[in-house]
Amino acid sequence: MPFANPFSPETFAFVRDLTQHNDRDWFQKNKSRYERDVKEPALAFITEFGPHLRKISPHFLAIPKAQGGSLFRIHRDTRFAADKSPYKTHVGIHFRHAAGANAHTPGFYLHLQPGESFIGIGQWQPDSPTLRKIRDAMVAKPKDWTRARDAFAKGFELAGESLKKAPQGFPPDHPLVEDLKRKDFIGAATIADAEVLAADFPKRFVESCREGAPLVRWLCGAVEVPF
Repeated sequence: MPFANPFSPETFAFVRDLTQHNDRDWFQKNKSRYERDVKEPALAFITEFGPHLRKISPHFLAIPKAQGGSLFRIHRDTRFAADKSPYKTHVGIHFRHAAGANAHTPGFYLHLQPGESFIGIGQWQPDSPTLRKIRDAMVAKPKDWTRARDAFAKGFELAGESLKKAPQGFPPDHPLVEDLKRKDFIGAATIADAEVLAADFPKRFVESCREGAPLVRWLCGAVEVPF
């Protein structure tokens, strides 16, 4: 059963205002807006999506928590960043694999930002050993990879960073060299603000995750976790 869309124009309004006033004093004065217009709707979305996610795969988590759950914290980690702005200017919701404790394992993702929202699936910035497993799986069974890659291509576009040259240990003339160069294995589907706020957005998100599942399934096999 589709669920009600908890997001409202006020969700984007808060993010726009935070972008203009990215400081702790402003945030504290407007914290109730964040709770009401961003955090609570996001947690409701996570809760309602949970049963749909389990039908796609029982190995991914929908945890309605901002600390250690599916909703990323609004606070930025500025310890090693040149930009010391304390808050993120987007809302990030990540449905990660049960085998991983961070955003670098296969998963499903929702990014809400005025004019820049998107649905994401796949694996972002895997570490070196995991990246090697993914590349080795491509080479070992190239047809399985291309089948998975092409199966979700209708609604998503492969995105992320790539090396300029073939990775070490792989020939530069390999038929899949452009895919082997990838450092991220993510598909992204952009969504307009009006689409996010539409009544049928939850249904679209569920359908998009189903469409992207072939890539996630393949990645799970490559990194040896269940799907």
